[in-house]
This record gives sequence, structure tokens and C-alpha cells, in this order.
Amino acid sequence: MTHSAPKTVLVVEDALDMRIFIKTLLETNGYRPLVAKDGRHGMVLARQHRPDLILLDVMMPEEGGANMYRRLKADPKLNAVPVVMLSAVAPQTFNHYLRMLNTRTKDPVAEPDAYIEKPPDPAHLLRVLKRLA
Repeated sequence: MTHSAPKTVLVVEDALDMRIFIKTLLETNGYRPLVAKDGRHGMVLARQHRPDLILLDVMMPEEGGANMYRRLKADPKLNAVPVVMLSAVAPQTFNHYLRMLNTRTKDPVAEPDAYIEKPPDPAHLLRVLKRLA
């Protein structure tokens, strides 16, 4: 029996404790995590590795998750990669923000594939990853 390569998940998260938690959860469940602490580094890793899925924090210093999300969806090589937003911000708030941004652009951005509020329930996060990656 051949084993397929582990799915690569890019985790873009500024909080060290959350990065360690998610990285450990992914590793112990057969995923290959890549970790970035901001959107700028996250875009570099996304372009280099073309991950199977991106877990993206909404609120980060420097380049935040909402801006990185818009950049991902505008990139023809990355726009099909599923994105799970992970944040303490309620999903309604983020979706409202996205709708407001979309009213001022000719290329609206779709809502993310999933949205998980922090702190994430490990079992729920893994179910979402299994469904999307």
C-alpha cells in the first residue's frame, strides 16, 4: 500500500502560542505545516510552496489577514487554494468588512471557504481541514 504525501497547510498567525498549538495539532494528525507570523511572509511561503490549504488569522500587525486574503484571491496561481479564516473576530464582522471592501472594487472577493473563531476546537478544526484539504 502506498501512502500519499501529507497535505501541506500554511498557517499565518502572529500569536506564538497559537502558531505552536496549530503546528503541533497539524503535525500529530498527519499534515505538513508551514508557519508564517504575518501576511507578507505568508504570501512568500504560499508562492514558494503552493499549499493545499491556508489557515489565516484575520488580525495581525504589518499585513493583516484580510489584506492577504484579497491578495491570495487575486493571484491566479493561488486563488483556488482553500482558505480558512481563524480569528477572535466574529464571522459576521469579517463578512461585513469584506462586503464593504467589495462595494469599492470591480473584482469582488468571495467569502472564505470556512471561518473558525478563536480559540479553535481541535476536533472541529481537523474536520474542516479534512473536508477542504
